[in-house]
Amino acid sequence: MSFFYALIGLKHIFDPKYFLPMMPPFIPFKKFMIYITGLLEIVFGVGLLIEDTRFYAGVGIVILLLLVFPANIYIAINDEARKKLKVTKLFAVLRLFLQLPLIYLAYWHTL
Repeated sequence: MSFFYALIGLKHIFDPKYFLPMMPPFIPFKKFMIYITGLLEIVFGVGLLIEDTRFYAGVGIVILLLLVFPANIYIAINDEARKKLKVTKLFAVLRLFLQLPLIYLAYWHTL
């Protein structure tokens, strides 16, 4: 899980254009938000590896997953966003349901 978050965080930093189609219109400063979420994913991913910070990293990931959920909904309901990301509607909808196990897994790290 740590590796996954650090890796996807690096993708946010080095390829922010990939994430732009995911951003709903109501989100301000889209590119800045992409960088911030990427940085948080890296920090939380590394934090999971350290026993003293694991609880806080797990809580941070839960909060982050909840905050980015509107972007996942946006992808599921917006044809143009899915075309730019080259994903199917089925994939986008299934991704919504994947959030629950990811949240649970992050929560598990807080125990």
